Amino acid sequence: MTTRGKPGRVVRIDDEMWAAYGELCEAEGTSRADDMRRHVFARVNAWRKAQGRDAAVVRRMNKSSD
Repeated sequence: MTTRGKPGRVVRIDDEMWAAYGELCEAEGTSRADDMRRHVFARVNAWRKAQGRDAAVVRRMNKSSD
C-alpha cells in the first residue's frame, strides 16, 4: 500500500535482514519506509551538491581561459 500518491517500489532483501531492519527501525521510532526515504533523500542531495560543485569548477575554469 502506498500513501500520499507516491508509487510503491520493490526491493529484494532477504527475510532475516528485513526482520532485523524492522527491529532497528522500531527501536529508533521510525518505519523502514521512512528510514529508506530519508537515506535516499540524503544521498541524492549530497550527489546534487557535488554535481553543482563540479559544474561551478568547470564554469570557473572556462571563464579563466577566456
